[in-house]
Amino acid sequence: MIRLNLVLLLGVLVSAFYLVHIQYGSRQLYTALDRSKSQTLKLDAEHEQLVVQKRAQAASARVQQLATRELQMRQVTPGITEYVSLPDATATEARP
Repeated sequence: MIRLNLVLLLGVLVSAFYLVHIQYGSRQLYTALDRSKSQTLKLDAEHEQLVVQKRAQAASARVQQLATRELQMRQVTPGITEYVSLPDATATEARP
C-alpha cells in the first residue's frame, strides 16, 4: 500500500511539474505573440507615414520647384524652342 501511495504521489508530482512547464511555455508564446502584434501595428503606422511622405515628395509643385532651382530648367515657350529635323533621306543618297 505504501508503494502504491508513493507511485501515485510521484505521478502527481510529475504531472504537476509538467503542467507548470506547459503553462510557462504557453505564457512565453503569448508574450511573443503580443510583441509581434505590437510590432506589426508599429510597422503599419510607419509604412503609412512613408507613403504620405512619398506622395509629398512627388507632388508636381515640388518637382517643378526642384527642376527650376536645382537643375536651372525653365518653362517651355515658343521663343526658346528649337526644332530639329532629320536630313532628308533622298538628299543624302544623291550626294556621292
